[in-house]
Amino acid sequence: MEDVLEVITRLRLARKWSEYELAKNTGIPQSTISTWYRKGQVPTLPSLEKICAGFGITLSQFFSQGEEAVSLTASQRELLRCWAALNSTQQELFLQLFRNIP
Repeated sequence: MEDVLEVITRLRLARKWSEYELAKNTGIPQSTISTWYRKGQVPTLPSLEKICAGFGITLSQFFSQGEEAVSLTASQRELLRCWAALNSTQQELFLQLFRNIP
């Protein structure tokens, strides 16, 4: 398993965010984020949830190894929520419709 702080750093740098911008986008005080790095502390689960929300990813994506984290827009997340509510017949009909859109 990757080090949690290394993952946060990788995701932060991929977005060209400073620790300040991470704090701004997550609602976590910058002093707290600095303390994690300075003392090598692991963020709590509620803090990780805020970090993931700030990055626009799920906890599952955060902890996925070997795959680049995927960021979804609000519209894409809504589409996935709607998709999950469909039964298999409805999903197949939707796919057929979607494939026929020019």
